[in-house]
Amino acid sequence: MSVWIDVAGLPAERVVFSPSPLAELGTALHALAEPAHHPGLHGWTTATTSALKPDLADRLHETDFLWGPTFSDISMPFAALADAAGQPGATLAEDLDLLDRLDDELYVDAALEISCTSTFRLGGPSPLVDAESRRMALERAAARGPRQAEFARRLLADPPGVRAWLRRLFEDCDQAFFADVWKRVRVQLAADARHKAEVLRHKGLAEALAEVSPAVSFDENRSRVVVDKLIHGHTTALDPTVGPGITFIPTSFGWPHLLVLHATGWRPVIHYPVAAPELTGPASTALLESRLEALAHPMRLRLCRNLARTAYTTGELATAHGISAPEVSRHLAILKRAGLLQTRRRGRYVLHQLDVQVVARLGSDFLEGVLR
Repeated sequence: MSVWIDVAGLPAERVVFSPSPLAELGTALHALAEPAHHPGLHGWTTATTSALKPDLADRLHETDFLWGPTFSDISMPFAALADAAGQPGATLAEDLDLLDRLDDELYVDAALEISCTSTFRLGGPSPLVDAESRRMALERAAARGPRQAEFARRLLADPPGVRAWLRRLFEDCDQAFFADVWKRVRVQLAADARHKAEVLRHKGLAEALAEVSPAVSFDENRSRVVVDKLIHGHTTALDPTVGPGITFIPTSFGWPHLLVLHATGWRPVIHYPVAAPELTGPASTALLESRLEALAHPMRLRLCRNLARTAYTTGELATAHGISAPEVSRHLAILKRAGLLQTRRRGRYVLHQLDVQVVARLGSDFLEGVLR
């Protein structure tokens, strides 16, 4: 499984490597919302969370589905604007100005895409103008909790007001902690982008892709960029509506995520980490064996892709993967017996989520287990 990006005939000058302040703020907010995804950032997430003023912490919690389980495309507004030519802003204020230029339908559609659904790349009517899209968006938000549901209702009822509210939230984050973060990481990110642009200029796109990530490569015909992920996706870097091109955004906070924006009507973007922290703590070989066996089934791997991002109900997983709810339950039971799942109840919803800290240690556990 992989995401394909058609690039046949794309000129090298249409390939952009550049950091984005708003995209990096999004990954920082994701780390605060999902600290278990980022064990190497534990010190920063703990210190930053404890220093947040209560009002800001409450507002971040209210909107955490924008950067918690998945990353909203609103963090990359340059990708939807043809005249931006794939270039993010140089400052957070410039990125926010680009965000303000998105029309309401596009903004709301991107903001309410809070789960990795199979319809992500297919486009479709906005929840602002289509009753069924609105119903589905509200149902997904309701499954995330009452605050998220209320935010979704507010956004659908008053897009301009909520958009202004969100801009103030991003600006308050900048004042509270992100300005210091960006001052610290922007030099590293800019240097990484310059280096890969030099590799592209002197050695070509294949070599530049190899430096982005081992999971990013050319296909054998060198007509597609292939990103090795547990999903199927397909887009083109030759879309005339947003202008031909592909953008690569380095991130200091993003590991272990390698994100691909491949939605219809958006320029393709690959958001890649520039560093990966070390993991520690082995499990017993017997426990390791049970976990690897539990993950050996291809359907359970697909379910894990959802469950690693946020909690899902059995019904949501059945709909997303086109299988019956009893079949999903059987797979979840195996994952739970291996200690890979966490389950909790929220009202009438029973939500299941992957224990990402346990899964993150599987590689180091395996290596220590076979060498012990």
